[in-house]
Amino acid sequence: MTNIERAMQIWPLLVHAAERKQILFYGDVARYIGLRGAGVLGQMLGPIMHYCQQHELPPLTVLVVNQDDGVPGEGFTAAGDVPAAQARVFRHDWRRVACPGAQDRAAAVRGVGPEPEEGGTDD
Repeated sequence: MTNIERAMQIWPLLVHAAERKQILFYGDVARYIGLRGAGVLGQMLGPIMHYCQQHELPPLTVLVVNQDDGVPGEGFTAAGDVPAAQARVFRHDWRRVACPGAQDRAAAVRGVGPEPEEGGTDD
């Protein structure tokens, strides 16, 4: 699976955690999506972080933290005040936000709008 496809697996997990006001550890997220280790999760969380930034959404990936210190890894750049960002994520109504498709997340990583798809929708 690509990092974008993994990000699509992680999105609903993060929304579920946000709705329940839960913080997740990197290792737990890795296990939930079938990975043996959490070392590569940053590459999978990055597209979600960028998507949220570009669509002016609270930084959903702020919910994933290191077990040792309770803060996101160094690749998380969407907010300086982590507790305040987590509170914004918890307050947001994520049911009103559709799970973005692969094209949306890929475009977020590149910093451009989504590319039109050939022959249909991304449902």
